[in-house]
Amino acid sequence: MKFKIKTAQPKIIKKTTLKRFLRKRMIYYVLPNVFFNFIIAYASFSELGYTHFFAGTQCLAQLTLPMAIFLPVVLTIDIIKRVSDAANQKAIEFTVDEQSNLKKIMTKLSILNGLVTGSSVLSCLLFAQFILSKYYKLDATSMAVLVGSLAAFLSILFTYLPIKKLKKYNILKCVE
Repeated sequence: MKFKIKTAQPKIIKKTTLKRFLRKRMIYYVLPNVFFNFIIAYASFSELGYTHFFAGTQCLAQLTLPMAIFLPVVLTIDIIKRVSDAANQKAIEFTVDEQSNLKKIMTKLSILNGLVTGSSVLSCLLFAQFILSKYYKLDATSMAVLVGSLAAFLSILFTYLPIKKLKKYNILKCVE
């Protein structure tokens, strides 16, 4: 008896514009990221009275740095794959350049986005730690809101930024 493995067919995408496609994807990214990052941050603070930037078991850096590194990586890879699938199905008005190695570009861009975002969030945390006293205690609820807001900002930024880069380097070209 022979077994045949069926390959998954890509989901058919309705014809739309790139702007609408990206806006819809952005909503899909923002809502869960804000919700889950706020809930995880709020639930991880066992004592809701205070938190610190780097000290102790419940610190702000423990929540923001992994999110600031991995969220841009995942979003960059996902949005480039979805836009290239939509372009291959001719669902959007753009095409992907056949000569470009999209996987290599996607990998380099996602790693670069993760490193730049992680290092800038780390430098902001270090700057805030330097400016404020080491005994300064932060309100846990407001820090959870800050983490959720950062997740929303990163979700919006890394929905549009990779596509802008692909357009800039003529990898994503308009068909019209």
